[in-house]
Amino acid sequence: MHDIIVIGAGVSGLAAGMYSARFGMKCLVIGDNIGGTITLTDVVENYPGFKSISGYDLAEAIREHAESYGVEILEEKVKNVEKCNGIFKVYADKTYKAKAVIFATGTRRRKLNVKGAEEFENKGLHYCALCDGPLYKNKVVAVVGGSDSTAKEALLLANYASKVYIIYRGEKLRAEPINKKRVEENEKIKVLRKTNIVELLGDDKLNKVVLDRKYKGSNVLKVDALFVAIGGVPNSELARKLGVKTNEKGEIIVDREAKTNIKGVFACGDVTDSKFKQAITGVAEAVVASYSAYRYISSEFVYTCIDEEYC
Repeated sequence: MHDIIVIGAGVSGLAAGMYSARFGMKCLVIGDNIGGTITLTDVVENYPGFKSISGYDLAEAIREHAESYGVEILEEKVKNVEKCNGIFKVYADKTYKAKAVIFATGTRRRKLNVKGAEEFENKGLHYCALCDGPLYKNKVVAVVGGSDSTAKEALLLANYASKVYIIYRGEKLRAEPINKKRVEENEKIKVLRKTNIVELLGDDKLNKVVLDRKYKGSNVLKVDALFVAIGGVPNSELARKLGVKTNEKGEIIVDREAKTNIKGVFACGDVTDSKFKQAITGVAEAVVASYSAYRYISSEFVYTCIDEEYC
């Protein structure tokens, strides 16, 4: 029996585990991707204490910190979560029990939903510039999206490609000012505003994207690759199945204490309905969730089921 099980092993989940252990809680962090999506980020420059650090190194530092407090971290996929007589059962490779759970399940990358997207996935259509950008040295590539992540993907790709197009349906990029300025000053990057992709074309690999408006007299833009950075989808299915309330976007609804509508269930990070999603805000929310879970366990009687027949 654990005091707290954290579901999700990204930076928020690892931080929740570390802080839970500091509160003297027996804690398990479990997830199918240790380190989470930030490990796919080339450079992190907005995490206090680090002027510049790779996403992988940041996640590793938090993981090592958690392990220094004796937190157990397992790389397993959680299949289901149930609550029985106040005790939570978490089903993965084995069944684990806890008095409280913290969902830190993050998001998965939103797929591009246009004709040809499924056909060319991993054949010129990619979702990670850090992973696949080096394949396109001195090639022409494009990034679809308009967020800060889009800007950072484009800047990374500019280190390899000869030309980088940002294709964005809006007018102004929603990047942090420093990254927006870097994009504007980079001669390799061209932003196509108020433009949507309607189809992907190619033979064995992607080599063209069809636009809904003309650029230089044509609706067809020749590229060697297209990278997708159009946001994420909350991994909230397990929480919803348990009865946790989510908003219209599928994000877990939490209060200022990281509490959900179910007693003993807390949430933090990108899977929640917080407006500003960053590694630092997710880690801060994880600390709050850990404290709330600790207070819940300490202040309320939690029935510990002995007989498996009843729990």
